[in-house]
Amino acid sequence: MTVIPPKRNKHFFVKIVLALEYDGRGYCGWQKQPGCLSVQSRLESALSGVAGRQIQVVAAGRTDAGVHALCQVVHLETCVRRPLNAWIRGTNALLPGDISILEASEVSDDFHARFSATERTYLYYLLSRPARPGIHHGKIGWVHYPLDLEKMQMAAKLLIGKHDFSAFRSSECQSRTAIRQLTRLNISQHQQLFVFEFCANAFLHHMVRNILGGLVYIGRGKYPPEWMRILLEKRDRTLAAPTFSPDGLYLSGVRYDARWNLPVFNVTRPLDII
Repeated sequence: MTVIPPKRNKHFFVKIVLALEYDGRGYCGWQKQPGCLSVQSRLESALSGVAGRQIQVVAAGRTDAGVHALCQVVHLETCVRRPLNAWIRGTNALLPGDISILEASEVSDDFHARFSATERTYLYYLLSRPARPGIHHGKIGWVHYPLDLEKMQMAAKLLIGKHDFSAFRSSECQSRTAIRQLTRLNISQHQQLFVFEFCANAFLHHMVRNILGGLVYIGRGKYPPEWMRILLEKRDRTLAAPTFSPDGLYLSGVRYDARWNLPVFNVTRPLDII
């Protein structure tokens, strides 16, 4: 089918919001990049097949190579009219098995998947046992040593609130400011599995994985919980722990104001994937 670039006229265009899940192991990340396969490029290709025209999408957030999504949110604009179910089933028929559209909704023209989002949630699943994972290889993180839950929880509390997270941002981060509002950092233990829940208005590049690296250092006894406060105050990335593996990291939810009348784009049962 020939793909025809659309002509922009807001009176004829409709804006569609999609929620999708994906396994990030086979991709260079969410964002389109020259010379590599991305989730975005796969999705846009499938959507263009359904529309018969070139489709571009904007995501609520960019996930890195190897990072998964239980609930990524994107929007698209098109003059092509399709039933909402066609955007789901038709697109899924053209997508590889590791990407799936979950929901579709029509929304007003002033909605933006990224800038209208008020909160984002990430989950990290970490296995603590001597033997590496087999069944869940690439789907959960792993350490071969025991971790102290209470010490990690104490350290996590020091990060809650509005802070300069310079010590936890990648050197490649393009954000103009390192100030972020971390509203929730819960850590729970289910036998050998630790689940970390990070919730904030927005995240810096590698912020979750860099914080996780610090929490693991504290959990194994390398530093006391108070070390987290020191890292915040120093604002020096070189003093913090290395960036942790992407394997167990999932974008699990994106929250929007009720005025958009959208479904709740959030996965609330953190053990569903295990």
